[in-house]
Amino acid sequence: MLACAVHWALPADEPHMRAHLDDQERERYERFVRAQDKARFVTGRFLARSTLSALTGLAPGEIRFTTDCPHCGQTHGKPRLPGYDVDFSLSHSGDRVVLVLAEGAEVGVDVEQESDRDVERLAKMVLADSEREALTAMPPGERKRGFHAYWSRKEALLKATGHGLAAPMTAICVSAPDEPPEVLSWEGDAAVSPVRLADLSPGPGYAASLAVLTARPLKVVEGRPPA
Repeated sequence: MLACAVHWALPADEPHMRAHLDDQERERYERFVRAQDKARFVTGRFLARSTLSALTGLAPGEIRFTTDCPHCGQTHGKPRLPGYDVDFSLSHSGDRVVLVLAEGAEVGVDVEQESDRDVERLAKMVLADSEREALTAMPPGERKRGFHAYWSRKEALLKATGHGLAAPMTAICVSAPDEPPEVLSWEGDAAVSPVRLADLSPGPGYAASLAVLTARPLKVVEGRPPA
């Protein structure tokens, strides 16, 4: 059994939260134009540092992340804590910020706020043929929820592998939104196995999932999402 800890937070931008940002993070923070983007970024890094501090015994100000991409070596990868066998992933959307941690396995998480996106257009870029057929078969009022469930599962998977948008989502086929989450097939060089997926409980109007590169069953311990 592999334990995954899930922590939720509301976006905030307070001086004590910004105080622990390193120089590179401060530069990224300053490039954000919208206040809500600044708050989501700061909250994610603060949530990661405070949680990892309790886990490792390091002071939050001592924690420094690396962001090297495992595939190309550039610095656009997900943040990692070198020297410790704990992996974590961050995601944010709307007024949700989420952190997931696991020891001994690569992990990814994604949260998506359901919105009035053009689901039919985006489905062609995100979903495999069989998934689009399943989405079309859903009642019209359920398709927005169904699409975001598909999307969050695939995004979490690609964050766990470190591919991000560099790998096509249409090459991945996952189970239908109302079925237990699992990867049914994955075509192309980016494919990895084994993988475990789990859906999270972000609250109404959101979809969220985590992915772990492991064959072990998952034990997901999830805190309450923000009200």
